[in-house]
Amino acid sequence: MEAKAKKKVSSGFIFFFGSFGGILFGYDIGVMTGALPFLKTDWALTNASLIGWVTSSVMFGAIFGAAIAGQLADKLGRRRMILMSSLIFAIGSILCGFSPNGGTYYLIGMRIFLGLAVGAASALVPAYMSEMAPARLRGSLSGINQTMIVSGMLISYIVDFVLKDLPGNLSWRLMLGLASVPAFILFAGVLKLPESPRFLIKSGRLDEARTVLSYVRKPDEVEPEVKSIQETAQTEENNLEKTSWATLFNGKYRYLVIAGVGVAAFQQFQGANAIFYYIPLIVEKATGNAASSALMWPIIQGVLLVLGSLLYIWIAEKFNRRTLLTMGGSVMALSFLLPAIINKLVPNASPMMIVVFLSIYVAFYSFTWAPLTWVLVGEIFPLAIRGRASGLASSFNWIGSWAVGLIFPIMTAAMSQEAVFAVFGVICVLGVLFIRFCVPETRGHTLEEIEAQGTNHGKNKETANN
Repeated sequence: MEAKAKKKVSSGFIFFFGSFGGILFGYDIGVMTGALPFLKTDWALTNASLIGWVTSSVMFGAIFGAAIAGQLADKLGRRRMILMSSLIFAIGSILCGFSPNGGTYYLIGMRIFLGLAVGAASALVPAYMSEMAPARLRGSLSGINQTMIVSGMLISYIVDFVLKDLPGNLSWRLMLGLASVPAFILFAGVLKLPESPRFLIKSGRLDEARTVLSYVRKPDEVEPEVKSIQETAQTEENNLEKTSWATLFNGKYRYLVIAGVGVAAFQQFQGANAIFYYIPLIVEKATGNAASSALMWPIIQGVLLVLGSLLYIWIAEKFNRRTLLTMGGSVMALSFLLPAIINKLVPNASPMMIVVFLSIYVAFYSFTWAPLTWVLVGEIFPLAIRGRASGLASSFNWIGSWAVGLIFPIMTAAMSQEAVFAVFGVICVLGVLFIRFCVPETRGHTLEEIEAQGTNHGKNKETANN
């Protein structure tokens, strides 16, 4: 049932619970970092491929969850899909906690199911936040999503640390099962959220859209924005073309779709989640100490992520998106490449050197690529294809996350950690080049202006090709 638009909802409540799905997303990214060492011991897991699948199975499910949610959100609305996702997340978390002893394939299956909700949240939350936020604040408010994600990660790291002294069989089960708590909180909060005004206008519910906009806009901004959204929606309707997956890559939309999907894919293929999922094992390999004794390192990474996300909110509207992405990607590339170079020049360098450089990577990733990816995904796609395109971008993001989570333990079993991260460093360089040549600047523009910019670019390309 739709929320009653006539009942006043504060903008703070809307933006808090509109982004709260990031807590779920972040908790499940982080929780396996601490649970995995205990699970490996409890079930005697030694196969690198199985370890990779247990870790990455959530991301595999998220690939499909993101695509399905994006498409259904255009038909059912952002709010209703977020509600459904929170229920799936709660059920999946509880089922993971009750995995039968030695049930590796059961756990993989349940985490794939859980991943459907994680992927859905990754597609729905940025779209909802960007459609609710005014253009002048969209970067900062959409950045709240990233703060929620990294806060969820930090919470999971702290929970892992607190529970680490419980019996091994109980500790990892509680770590996984407690993810249901934020899921139920999200469900309760979203029950009171209004639907996105752009979805309401697209569905012909103008009065409801005006009411919702009045919650998050100044009085003199409501009618101009309603008119602007109506004009965009009417233009799309007059195109007389059925929106399909093929529509995303026609001349009109191709430029913006490639830009948004490319940024989402590069964010993960650059290797950040190799650190977040496996930092205890990375420290173990570097120092020789047991991974279960290195659970303070994830907390350090989590603190860096939260501080970085808060820094981003402060600077979001002070710097162009492309400037921050270029700077962040460049430092991230150096943080991955320098350990391999130093290791060649100084073979006896401290094994903890790589952990220090990984911390520098996390610090710069936290206020550049981490938040800006979801800001861009939320604002770069035209209204007519926003649901599908956001879902596609999130799916590619999760393909990268799944691939990194799956192959990292296999790669580190075959080569040195410095060499593995050097490969990711090269991908970071490619990501910077992609930003410079393929991504438009979106800071300070309305969603309709960004769409017009992409349409004009598509027309210019077609003219040049004729």
